Amino acid sequence: MGQGKHKQRQREEHWKLSRLLSPARFNVFAIGTRLSPTRYMSEEISYWSDQEERVLGLIFRDTTDDDYGWVLLARDRLGRFRSVDLSVSLRSREYATIGLRRRIAKAVEDGDFEALGHQDDETNYATNLLDLPTGANPDKLHPHFRVLLDDPSRAPARAVLKEIGPWLTPSDPHFVSEFQFQQFDQRLWEVYLWSALREMGFDITQPEAPDFRCRAPGIEFTVEATTVTASTSGVLADHPDPKTPDEMRAFLADYMPMKFGSSLTSKLNKKNAVGESYWERGATAGKPFVLAIADFHKSGGVGDSEGGSMPYTQSAIWPYLYGSRVDWEILDGTLVVRAVPVESFTYNGKVVPAGFFDLPGAENVSAVLFSNAGTLAKFDRMGVAAGFDAPGHLYFRVGLRLDPDPNAAHGRPFSEEITSEGYTEGWADELQLFHNPNAKHPLRKNAFTGITQHFIEDGQHVSYSFGEPVLSSRTLIMKIDPEEAGEN
Repeated sequence: MGQGKHKQRQREEHWKLSRLLSPARFNVFAIGTRLSPTRYMSEEISYWSDQEERVLGLIFRDTTDDDYGWVLLARDRLGRFRSVDLSVSLRSREYATIGLRRRIAKAVEDGDFEALGHQDDETNYATNLLDLPTGANPDKLHPHFRVLLDDPSRAPARAVLKEIGPWLTPSDPHFVSEFQFQQFDQRLWEVYLWSALREMGFDITQPEAPDFRCRAPGIEFTVEATTVTASTSGVLADHPDPKTPDEMRAFLADYMPMKFGSSLTSKLNKKNAVGESYWERGATAGKPFVLAIADFHKSGGVGDSEGGSMPYTQSAIWPYLYGSRVDWEILDGTLVVRAVPVESFTYNGKVVPAGFFDLPGAENVSAVLFSNAGTLAKFDRMGVAAGFDAPGHLYFRVGLRLDPDPNAAHGRPFSEEITSEGYTEGWADELQLFHNPNAKHPLRKNAFTGITQHFIEDGQHVSYSFGEPVLSSRTLIMKIDPEEAGEN
């Protein structure tokens, strides 16, 4: 056999050992891998793995030098995919692809993936969100965690959480226990926030408090997570049960702003043992500080992964934060929007002033971050899009998207099947950032990409969105009967 034919045969054998990965699947595997400067220095071209996904590969273009390179990733001792080899200054995308696929083939032929991934800087143990401690009583598991652990349809969420867990470094030693037994929703909200902030390009550490320290070139800020939970005492423990449109409007106009206010003011006024507020602690004192809030005050029950009241209570947060509500009407075919001041909220004799950003001390809160999608359903959808769907199940998403028509007063209904082909979704898609007009340390508008941001400009409410973000949605999971499927 001639030398040319030998090389061709060798390349064909090597090529059998690697395959393309979808961006969604690669991003689940490498959710914690990228450092923040990479998005400014490179453009990602394609993603690869060996046939069994023991190593990953990335082809990129250097945006400074306009040449190409590749990176090989393998799991370290904690199970995280991290860079173990790379090549740069390559003349073309094709040349980089050949080099990467040869390197993947060599890793497969060598076979020692454990040694390949060893970084010599791993901690003693990884955060594992799904493994129960030895001797744990399964009857005491949080009912939503039990669904996550046992329900076959939740395989996509389990796959995603398995990859995220080793990247988490919570200072709270009870984080995993609370996720599994007492505070599933609250801890899942924190895992969601970590994922969304990572997707937006921030390097994250998890100090004792606040929950997250986020950094990227030119910006540093902290985030403290909080949730709206069910009231067990006081006036707000008498929870309304709105059934008519008028009852729902009253519920959102008074009760829910007070619920948001209770959680936010609790964090605003909280101090540690030496009297420090969240924004005064550690190395980030004097930097922007963000409160991140989600509504879990009314659960949808076991098996409902959407957070119960969460999809429809977001309209209540704006009036509480800014002390005004948005009214609208159609005049001569044109949508006219105006801000109407709100002085206070009243429920069962209790009165709470409107305008969180006007409260004493609130100038230290740079913004409030909100999402109605930090639920188990989000993790399911991200898992299905990455190809981790459960056999025998179909996944659908229905809801309302922002209508791009400037005269549209309501969201545009949508219905989508969630698959690994053609469906795209990001962690941060539903995030909304409410900027504080009185902030002592304001956040830059361009520090956050791909999310909806709200401002007060010249006394008017102004919002900026990317694309057509989802305003509210529900995820439907359909189990397929094998016999009926065979008949069709």
